[in-house]
Amino acid sequence: MDARAGKLAPTRLTFWQVAAGCAFLAASAVASLMVGPFPLAPGTVIDVLFGWLPWPHLHAASQLSTAIVWQIRAPRVALAILVGAMLAAAGASYQGVFSNALADPYLLGIAAGAGLGATVAFVYGGSILGAAAGSGGGFGLMPLAAFAGAVVAVMATFALSRSRRGPRTPAALVLSGVAVAAFLTAVQSFLQEQHASFGMTALYSWLLGSVAAQGWGPVLSVLPYAGASAIVLLACRRLLDAMSLGDDEATALGVHPRRARLIVIAAATLGTAAAVSASGLIGFVGIIVPHSIRLLAGPSYRRIVPLSLLYGAGFLVLADLLARSALSPQEVPIGVVTAITGAPFFLVVMRQSGKFA
Repeated sequence: MDARAGKLAPTRLTFWQVAAGCAFLAASAVASLMVGPFPLAPGTVIDVLFGWLPWPHLHAASQLSTAIVWQIRAPRVALAILVGAMLAAAGASYQGVFSNALADPYLLGIAAGAGLGATVAFVYGGSILGAAAGSGGGFGLMPLAAFAGAVVAVMATFALSRSRRGPRTPAALVLSGVAVAAFLTAVQSFLQEQHASFGMTALYSWLLGSVAAQGWGPVLSVLPYAGASAIVLLACRRLLDAMSLGDDEATALGVHPRRARLIVIAAATLGTAAAVSASGLIGFVGIIVPHSIRLLAGPSYRRIVPLSLLYGAGFLVLADLLARSALSPQEVPIGVVTAITGAPFFLVVMRQSGKFA
């Protein structure tokens, strides 16, 4: 269903759209596995990844190459895939459920709420960084704390954007999100300042954004939350198409807007919280990816949500590759890379939306 045209239109996801997304993700992952202080050839990477298959191996992988791929680079790529997929799909879902082209986990203050929850868990519940690196067998309090902070943030943003003079506007929603994010960031900074002896230097680096996973622990910790969120959002993509027409039209189609909106927000918030708890604050992924897909595949969420998962994953893998190779051997926080890319993109989207004039 084409929401902008207000009529039925072909919206089914095609094989070639999925194939292109998978190819983009695979190429991004192989490129990231190749690049590093010890460069690897594409054939070597492929042989390491698929060495268990009974086919002729043209590039016999050494034990060193195998260890570099599976123990160092692959966990990092896998975490970038999960985080990128969640942030992009959450951004697309928020845009659909709020009927706001500028909605994004970062701009709505949701990421800041999850970051505050993570800081509280760090200060009062033990080191989140050790848990995120896989020590101690999991996240500890991280998922619950990040999710609670994200829920508080989205509720505050949604409540503050209400107007007594008329319906909620996109401008009010985004400005409320900016205000909520600023407040929560201030509280987070206060906690960091008051507990500077807790090893806040590492926390500062974490909050700037990083997918530098040490082993498979953080990947396995994020996977259940990301998987549950992705399944729900994929199942609700038809509902997002219906709600994009308006509550009255959605009700006429047999959709319960309030119930559907609650389910989508909860699933997107869970995915955002899991991503933030693993990688820190990474902005603009939920703006760049869904809007790029709209330009290529149309406005239907039957296409946008699944393609956001694929292209969001590939985009963040490439962003991480740029972050660790641009100033090698130093590493730029991945949040800086996405902000440099996303800020101009956001201005373009804001100008094209024509709703801030």
